Amino acid sequence: MTESETIFTSRIRKRTPLIYGLLLAVWVMVIVWQVWEHNRVKESARTALINRSQDIATTLSLVIRSQRRFGGIVSQERLEPALKELAKSGELVSVALLNASGEVVASAGKPIDLTTVRQGVRWDEKSVTLVNPVDLGANITSGGEMNPPTIVLPPRDSTNAFRNVGRRSQRQEVMPNREGSSNVVTGAVTNRNDGDHGPAGGDEPRIPPPPPNEGDRNPRGRGDRPPFGRPFWMDEKEYQSLIEKRGLHGLAMAMSTGSIQAASVQDLWLRFVIGLFAGGSVLGLGLAWQNLVKSSELQMHLLRASQMNSYLREMNIAAAGLAHETRNPLNIVRGMAQMISKEPAASEEIKSRSRAITDEVDRVTAQLNEFIDYSRPREVRRAPVALGAVIGDVVRALLSDIEDKAVQLKMEGENFVVDADEQLLRQVLFNLLINGIQAVEARGEIQVVAEKSSSTEAQLEVRDNGPGVPPEHRTDIFKPYFTTHPSGTGLGLAVVQQIVLAHGWDISYIPNEPRGAIFRISHLKLSSRTE
Repeated sequence: MTESETIFTSRIRKRTPLIYGLLLAVWVMVIVWQVWEHNRVKESARTALINRSQDIATTLSLVIRSQRRFGGIVSQERLEPALKELAKSGELVSVALLNASGEVVASAGKPIDLTTVRQGVRWDEKSVTLVNPVDLGANITSGGEMNPPTIVLPPRDSTNAFRNVGRRSQRQEVMPNREGSSNVVTGAVTNRNDGDHGPAGGDEPRIPPPPPNEGDRNPRGRGDRPPFGRPFWMDEKEYQSLIEKRGLHGLAMAMSTGSIQAASVQDLWLRFVIGLFAGGSVLGLGLAWQNLVKSSELQMHLLRASQMNSYLREMNIAAAGLAHETRNPLNIVRGMAQMISKEPAASEEIKSRSRAITDEVDRVTAQLNEFIDYSRPREVRRAPVALGAVIGDVVRALLSDIEDKAVQLKMEGENFVVDADEQLLRQVLFNLLINGIQAVEARGEIQVVAEKSSSTEAQLEVRDNGPGVPPEHRTDIFKPYFTTHPSGTGLGLAVVQQIVLAHGWDISYIPNEPRGAIFRISHLKLSSRTE
């Protein structure tokens, strides 16, 4: 690994906490922004509801103005149906008209609790109450003059205040007759009790107005009252008392906050989705940065491994060359030991030691040969190979070893053709069979089974009834220099695995029930050529 690559990797590692902190800060900023936007939407919805309440108040003012009669009088019987129609709308829950003291003059809908709010706005969980100190009676006319205050009269069957006021205003006149007596005469009809009815049809008697005074004859004359102001049959005290009790001065409305809640919930879901996407983006960027760090570290490890492999390859070649050069002196030593043992004058002790030298040289030479085979690069030259013929040749080569231990060897399966390197396949079969012969006892059994695993692949198994491999050693049997045999070198199965992997096959160990071992080679490619 170059120095620049090492510096780049170290910089990435140092910047990792900073990158994670920046990503977290960005996500927090997005969340704060969404919270601020959500509050702004809620405030906008509240403002819109307040504006709609003002529109309703304007509409109500026009309704009241259209129902005003002489003296600014509005009948409660005619006003409350209009209020009920307004209260039927989705947002307006209730409405109440107030006098100067804050008492309800006319209302529609649910009762409004005015004890907690006398003026302004009160927000509740499901509604908002608005009390506007607006004079609904005084309105400027086109001529610049003020209309009289609006007075709401209660229903006729509940009070007779207005009728009593008219009757109290009637005047009695004493007119002398010719005989010097006097008669009490009303303005038109003799005054009756409140419950009396007129003679015609039982209707309420019509109260004629009293004779106007000089100021009443000319409203724009000497009087201080504006035109259409106080009714002429009332005095000022009675008129002011009526205005105080029944005059419209304020408006109270209770409106539903359902629209605000709906807009808030909808906007909250939108903000939640935005926050979720922002969190997913930040998480994705964090994972991408983590993968970048890991890939850079993996690249560093791969480069180091590549350098180590190059070094080991060079060492392997050097060791293989050394082993190859060591065999020549060993062969010379073996030959000289054999010559000494064949000398007629040599004693038995010298002959025995010469044979021991020969055996030891043969053992070392065999180890050197296996080491050279293991260290040699495997170049596979594939060709169609008859599997049955190769198995037969290897068995004939090991016939003496098989006969020495009286091993019963059986070959089963089909004779098909596979694509393989014939010499390497022979070496694999030789090592597996010699390993099985060494493992079984005298008169043991060995089976070589070849069969198809699919239409394009085959598998080969070498089975024996030896002691098998202990469970704690099954993961180590293919490692170099690992052996459970006293005279083994530990390179036989390692060479087998090397050749199998070079062909693209797989080899595995399977316990042979009830006793023994099975070495299975799978994924052998069937050749298109058949025997």
